[in-house]
Amino acid sequence: AKIVVHLHPASSNKEPGPFQSSKYSYVKLSFKEHGQIEFYRRLSEEITQRRWESMPTGQAMQVNKDSQAGRIRAVGIVGIERKLEEKRKETDKNISEAFEDLSKLMEKAKEMVELSKSIANKIKEKQGDITEDETIRFKSYLLSMGIANPVTRETYGSGTQYHMQLAKQLAGILQTPLEERGGIMSLTEVYCLVNRARGLELLSPEDLVNACKMLESLKLPLRLRIFDSGVMVIELQSHNEEEMVAAALETVSEKGSLTADEFAKLVGMSVLLAKERLLLAEKMGHLCRDDSVEGLRFYPNLFLTQS
Repeated sequence: AKIVVHLHPASSNKEPGPFQSSKYSYVKLSFKEHGQIEFYRRLSEEITQRRWESMPTGQAMQVNKDSQAGRIRAVGIVGIERKLEEKRKETDKNISEAFEDLSKLMEKAKEMVELSKSIANKIKEKQGDITEDETIRFKSYLLSMGIANPVTRETYGSGTQYHMQLAKQLAGILQTPLEERGGIMSLTEVYCLVNRARGLELLSPEDLVNACKMLESLKLPLRLRIFDSGVMVIELQSHNEEEMVAAALETVSEKGSLTADEFAKLVGMSVLLAKERLLLAEKMGHLCRDDSVEGLRFYPNLFLTQS
């Protein structure tokens, strides 16, 4: 929409404006996104009232100067640069506040580690003076805080010694969780569990794998196992494979047939480990598979039990 304002010729005694002369006797105003009706109404009111004629000259000049100063402040390259500078300062302020909060968090984390060490030492020194209930409560506090003194590269370097010490620490913290989970855990579960306990000293997947490869050679109670499918798990040295397969066969026989998902729900383990257990039982000849459009289903191997 456009509004055209036609102008009268300038009077002979008019003060010079921004242009000495112009070939146009009108002003054309264009509106891209509405507003022309309201503007036209206000413009008509001002032209009708002619308030600029009744305004004192000094006040008019002051208003004109103020409006010009406002325009100078608001527009132009200088104005854009000023806005960018203000935005940059605001960003710097936000970043500084964020790092300040992070520094406070790091300080608190160090305090918590020192506190956990102190509690552990008290348990060792006053084993006879502390009741069994108090000891259990102290240990639960330590567990909620995570690993009190995690093995780091800063302490043991980045070579074999670091992975050896890390393997020993893994054996200590994974023993109980493995016993609670039937003696076997996927490496993904182990990775999440360990890093949750380490707090800020996070462990990379490569370091975890390298440390787990040393478990058996260091004669620790855990070992790394890699299935034919490539799935890696951590299991107890005492974990009996034959008992595991026999239990899987018994469960499948009771139900007639099972998928990995159904088996996982029955025995309370992840679908990944459940599938590997069924595949192992199949490999040993105790189960048969039916691989159809409905998915992979396992059945007892009747060729072994029926003549």
